[in-house]
Amino acid sequence: QVQLEESGGGLVQAGGSLRVSCGASGTIFRLNSMGWYRQAPGKQRELVASITSGGSTNYEDSVKGRFTISIDVAKNTVYLQMSSLKYEDTGVYYCKVNLWRDWSGTSEDYWGQGTQVTVSS
Repeated sequence: QVQLEESGGGLVQAGGSLRVSCGASGTIFRLNSMGWYRQAPGKQRELVASITSGGSTNYEDSVKGRFTISIDVAKNTVYLQMSSLKYEDTGVYYCKVNLWRDWSGTSEDYWGQGTQVTVSS
């Protein structure tokens, strides 16, 4: 099995910065990609940013230029540096990892339990 441990959420004022991280552990043969999703109250979960093990990134339009995602493949850890935070960035941030657990190449997704990010206006 694979476990994800998220950390770094909290309360921050608008305009401030925060970094969240997520580490994966367990039976991991190959890490394909990691990403962050968020879910605001009453809204669907949405992709915030993702990154492949090779470093290719993808960002949701509203966070471009403000958020930076990075990955440490050796540590199976993904980071999301959030700057110039806005009230609308508030939500529960979930980490997702896509990986192979063995050489068969079966791709599997795992989710973290989420970490709350609250931006006060």
